[in-house]
Amino acid sequence: MSFRKRNIGLSAGADRASIPNSHAQPQQTTIKPESNPGIRPSPDDGRPTTSTGTPSLDNLLAGHGGLPIGKSLLIEENGTTDFAGALLRYYAAEGVVQDQKVHVVGMPEQWGRSLPGLIGPADAANEKVDKRKSERMKIAWRYERLGEFGAGVAGSRVPAATSSDQNQSTADGDLVKQPAFCHAFDLTKRLTHPSITNMTFIPLVPSNEPLLVSIVKQLQAAIARSPPNTVHRILIPALLNPSLYPPDVCQPENILPFLHSLKALMSTPTARITAMITVPLSLFPRSSGLVRWMEILSDGVIELCPFPHSADAVASSGAATANEEPPQGMLKTHRLPVLHERGGGSDQNVGQDWAFTLSRRKFEIKPFSLPPAEGDTDAQDGAASAGMPKKADLEF
Repeated sequence: MSFRKRNIGLSAGADRASIPNSHAQPQQTTIKPESNPGIRPSPDDGRPTTSTGTPSLDNLLAGHGGLPIGKSLLIEENGTTDFAGALLRYYAAEGVVQDQKVHVVGMPEQWGRSLPGLIGPADAANEKVDKRKSERMKIAWRYERLGEFGAGVAGSRVPAATSSDQNQSTADGDLVKQPAFCHAFDLTKRLTHPSITNMTFIPLVPSNEPLLVSIVKQLQAAIARSPPNTVHRILIPALLNPSLYPPDVCQPENILPFLHSLKALMSTPTARITAMITVPLSLFPRSSGLVRWMEILSDGVIELCPFPHSADAVASSGAATANEEPPQGMLKTHRLPVLHERGGGSDQNVGQDWAFTLSRRKFEIKPFSLPPAEGDTDAQDGAASAGMPKKADLEF
């Protein structure tokens, strides 16, 4: 039986001083951020991912934490509302703030001047909201007058470091400011940023060649003129809308080759492109074969179903707490950007019940659930007569 150490070579002439010590601390390697701002590896499989400008939508996209490079997202909306347009504005504003190239199809330059104003990093905004909620939170009604725990002993507890502090501290003690991956915006304000002048607007003007073929060529030319490794965002609002597009565009022999060409352009190895497209389902329902083929040619498909005016009472009945805004509609996930060939991503969010809320500052997606006994008036009256407290009195 040999008692020789496993980490020492067997040759007699080897110099033990040159053998590295296995118990020594490994040298810390500094991971440099990517040259393009707004790009980070997916936590699921490591592929480059960019933000959609909506944190809750980033968390919904197959676990990638954003929209992977080379993927497209199709947003379908029922009714006459424009919630999908708000998602497009967040998506475009995020690209402008990250100094990425934004290409808008079918909209004038006035659309670019209506992008929401920048508030700051989304993580910092969420931390402020969580801090205000935690200050209002009560553990139990009987401890309300006892004061805050630990307030009588100064310095007894050290507050935990926030995520922003963790981002700024490194192993060597240096302070490094990590760039924000997603930002928060305000729809009541207007975005003022130097990169907003770099947006490209492709008009829908007739020419000698088909309209959709001309759009693809203009996109190819704009991307070819950009420097290498530039991240591009393609926005196509209200595709197939008769008020914007001519009638022949709605024919399958025209729109399907356009989506094929767009997918081929995004799959170019040297290009870094993401796309977001909206389609009005009130004019082109999902039961039609054309829309189903458009969904097949898209990497992600979500559907926005706003609540009608008659369902406002249902939306505000108990789907949100007292401190949260009631949902304004349902969100259905039909397809997520999952690569089955190479793996990566998860489709567990497909088919789940989601609700969305559009406020002044954010578009939020959260699970939807109705209160268990909201409509049971007989049980509520019986509980009130028995001396049970009301629901509003029991909120902690």
